[in-house]
Amino acid sequence: MPPVPATPSTAEPAPADWGDRVGDTSLSIRVPAADALVTTGFPAHVSVLHPFVPRASLCPASRAALAALVAAHPPFTLRFTRFGHFPGVLHLAPEPHPVLHELSAALRRAWPGALPYRGLFGPEGLPPHLTLATHAAPGTDRAVYGPLEERYGSALPLHAEVTRLSLTVYTPEGTWREESALSLGGERVAGERVAG
Repeated sequence: MPPVPATPSTAEPAPADWGDRVGDTSLSIRVPAADALVTTGFPAHVSVLHPFVPRASLCPASRAALAALVAAHPPFTLRFTRFGHFPGVLHLAPEPHPVLHELSAALRRAWPGALPYRGLFGPEGLPPHLTLATHAAPGTDRAVYGPLEERYGSALPLHAEVTRLSLTVYTPEGTWREESALSLGGERVAGERVAG
């Protein structure tokens, strides 16, 4: 599939400027089975490409190209069997990674301007993860999150059947709202457009 470039931004973000912006979009996998473990205030999810492209650049042709790209990938199952840490972050590490990397790489090839985390963590971004908790000071996160790991350990392993990606948009109210569901494997999800 040829690249589908996003509308270029007028200014490159500074290296540390990776926060959410009104109109940002994100592509992620919802994992409802893990919602009870998440302390961040967001539903449990694994980002596939965050941020994606500004919502304003998603014209009908680019939305159709996105749906076709996602539909070209078959559904799959993710397993969560272990905890992981980034500085100040407790997460679950999904397996298998190759399926997620392949999907993310296909999206980045089609939309080369969509840099994971605005390029702050390199062109590949962070490894796939499901964030459970944040805000512990780097260097103290293991001590702070150890009790959570003990409490949540009995919930593992978790499994998630992945049949769709969520396209979400960051709203002026400062929240992420699902705008549409993109089906893997060629079947359109009922109610693709989600009212918000």
